[in-house]
Amino acid sequence: MTTTGPDFVSFQVRDREAAARFYEEVVGLTRLPAPNPHAVAFSAGNGSFAVRDPLPGVDLDAIGSLGSGVGVWFHNEDAAGLHARLVEQGVPIVLDLFEGPFGDTFAFRDLDGYVVTIHSKA
Repeated sequence: MTTTGPDFVSFQVRDREAAARFYEEVVGLTRLPAPNPHAVAFSAGNGSFAVRDPLPGVDLDAIGSLGSGVGVWFHNEDAAGLHARLVEQGVPIVLDLFEGPFGDTFAFRDLDGYVVTIHSKA
């Protein structure tokens, strides 16, 4: 038996609709039609990504730094262009744009404090 993945990643967020607008309109992900009233899903390459309401018993404000220790990377062939757009819109950049083994690479902090890395190499 072989396990593959990850094929789906979700962030628990404070305001699902605000987070969904951010990932759709600012980051540029494609929203998927989703019947789930607690999540908004996006096409993200070979897998899917979602922002969702917190699970029962999860208090996001009680957690020090959301996503600490987990690296979530998205591909964008124009990482430099996305970087410029995020800077222009005041999105916090936590790792400036640089050329590395994964092409143009940078990391930003989203509305809830999750750090997402963008890279341009397919």
